[in-house]
Amino acid sequence: MMERAESGQKLYTRLRLWEFPDQYVIEPTDGSSGAPLAISRKDGSMSLIDQVPQCSSVRVPKIQTIFGVVGLLKLVIGSYLIVVNDRECVGSYMGHHIFKVTSLKVFPCDHSLKSSTTEQKKVEAEFSALLSVAEKTHGLYFSYEANLTLSAQRLHDLGDESKLVPLWRQAEPRFLWNNYMMEVLIDNKLDPYLLPVIQGSFQNFQAAIGKDIVEVTLIARRCTRRNGTRLWRRGADPDGYVANFVESEQIVQINGFTASCVQIRGSMPFIWEQIVDLTYKPKFDIIKPEEAPRVAERHFLDLRKKYGSVLAIDLVNTHGGEGHLSEKFSTAVQPVLSDDIRYVHFDFHQICGHVHFERLSILYEQIVDFLEKSGYLLVNEKGDKLKEQTGIVRTNCIDCLDRTNVTQSMIGRKMLELQLRRIGVFAAEETISSHPNFDDVFKIMWANHGDDISIQYSGTPALKGDFVRLGRRTTQGIITDGINALVRYYLNNFADGTKQDAIDLVQGHYIVSVSRDMKASSQTGGLESVAQSFPLAFAVIMLGFFFALLSLRQVPYDMKHLFFSLLWASFTVGIAAFVRANGRIFCNRPRLHKPRS
Repeated sequence: MMERAESGQKLYTRLRLWEFPDQYVIEPTDGSSGAPLAISRKDGSMSLIDQVPQCSSVRVPKIQTIFGVVGLLKLVIGSYLIVVNDRECVGSYMGHHIFKVTSLKVFPCDHSLKSSTTEQKKVEAEFSALLSVAEKTHGLYFSYEANLTLSAQRLHDLGDESKLVPLWRQAEPRFLWNNYMMEVLIDNKLDPYLLPVIQGSFQNFQAAIGKDIVEVTLIARRCTRRNGTRLWRRGADPDGYVANFVESEQIVQINGFTASCVQIRGSMPFIWEQIVDLTYKPKFDIIKPEEAPRVAERHFLDLRKKYGSVLAIDLVNTHGGEGHLSEKFSTAVQPVLSDDIRYVHFDFHQICGHVHFERLSILYEQIVDFLEKSGYLLVNEKGDKLKEQTGIVRTNCIDCLDRTNVTQSMIGRKMLELQLRRIGVFAAEETISSHPNFDDVFKIMWANHGDDISIQYSGTPALKGDFVRLGRRTTQGIITDGINALVRYYLNNFADGTKQDAIDLVQGHYIVSVSRDMKASSQTGGLESVAQSFPLAFAVIMLGFFFALLSLRQVPYDMKHLFFSLLWASFTVGIAAFVRANGRIFCNRPRLHKPRS
C-alpha cells in the first residue's frame, strides 16, 4: 500500500500551448483524449473546446510545450496565466516521479487594458511587474500522481478511498503553494489541469548498508499561511500562524519496510517584529505583549490537534534582544504546558559556540525520552502499520534557519538510527557514522535541505552548513558564512520588500482592489520615493570618503587641502548620519499591507 499513492483522476503531464491573437489554447499532448482549454486574452475567461482552432496566414500562433498549469491571477484590469515552462525530475516518492519547477512563465490576458485609463495602466504595470519576481520563486515541486502535501502517516491513515478524488482535493491547503491561484480553475471544474505545487525541498538518495539497499527521502513543506521573507515576516499573526513554518519529513524504505519521522520549525509564536532600518540586526519589538499567551495557546493547540504531543525546543540566546524574546516565549507558553506540550530552552550559542556543535548531545539527552515515546511511523511490506508517530518536535531559533538546521539534522540522524535498529538492519550499538559512504550522503542530504529552506526565507544558503555537510566546522565554511551574512543584509534591506509584495500577491494575502490600489499608487512620492535608491546614497558617501582621502594625501604639499579634507569628511559624515537616521525610509519596504478579507 505504501509503495504507490495513486490518484483517481490523472493529470495531464505534457501540454502544448498555442498563442493565438485573441486566446491561449492549452492542448493535452500526453496521449490522453482530454479536451483543449481556451483562455481569453481579453479577460482570462476559460472554457473547454472540441479542438484547437484552425490556423491561417492571419492567425499564426506561437507554439510551445508546457508541463502544467499553476493557476490564474486576477489583477486590477487583466488576468495572468501562470504555467510550468520547464521541469527537472529529482527523484521518486512512493513509486512516483517528483519534479522540480525550473522555469515558470506568466502569460498576460490583458487586452482589456487598451480601453483603460492611463492611471489604470500604470497601476496594472506596477502589479504585473511583481509577477516577474514571482516567476523566480525558489523550491517549487510537484508530482502528477503523488500527494506531496501529506506525510506518509496521514496518507496511510486516509487509505485508498481518499485517492479516488482529484489530486488537488487530496492536498493539505496550508502546504499548497498555488492554492489561491487555482481557484478560477476549480470554479471551472478543470480537474485534469489542476496541478498541486508545494514550496520547500525534496532530497532523495539510495545507498548500501552491507547487502541491503536503503532509500532515504527528505521533504520540506512550507506553510503558506504566513509565508514571506526573513525580516518582513516574523513571529505569529493573531490566529497563531507563525512565519517560516516548515514541516520536514524523513522517510526511509528498506527491505519492504517504510519508516517516517516528521519535524517542524517555525518562528516564536507571539506577535513580534524587526523593522528594517539599515542596521545589521534591527531591534526586536514585541507587539501587544498582553496578547502573547493567547496567541501561543492558539498555536500550540493547533499543533496538538494536527500532530499529537508537542516538544518545543527554543535555541535562542539567553541574553540581549534574543533573551528578551526567549523570556516572553517561556512566559507565554506556561499556561498551556502539560504532559502533551513541553518547552525546552537550549542556548545554542552559549553551549555550542561557533564550532563545538557536537555538544548538541547535551540537548539530545534532555529530549531522548520524548523522541522514544512519540516514536515514528513504521509500515511493513504488507502495508500494516506496526508503529505510529504520536508527537512532534518543534524547533526554533530567531530565523528558524541555521541553528535549527543543525539541530533538526541531529534529531533526524538519531531517529533514523532508531528505525534501522527496529527493522533489524542496525545492531544495538551501530550508528550511521559506522558506514562512511552512507554517512556522507546523509549529511549532504540534510545540508541541501537546510540550504533550500534558507534561500526561500533569507535569500542565501544556510549558515553553519559546513557542519551539517561535513560533520565539522571549517575555515572555508566560516568565511562563506561571513559572505552569506553580508548578502542577507543587502537582500533584507534592499530587495526583500518587493519580494514580500510578490509573495503576498500570488498567495492571495493581498487581494487587488481597483479603487484602493489606484489611491495607494497616487499617494506614493516625496522623500520615500526618492529614498528607495539607497545605492545612490551609498555611492555619494563613498565618493565623499574618496575625496576626503585624496585631499588628505595632498596636505604635506599644501595645507589648504587640510581644509578640503575636513570639508569632505564633514559632508560624508553628514550624509551617513542622515541615511542612518532615516534608515527605515531608505529600505526596500513592502507596499502591500492589507490582508485578504
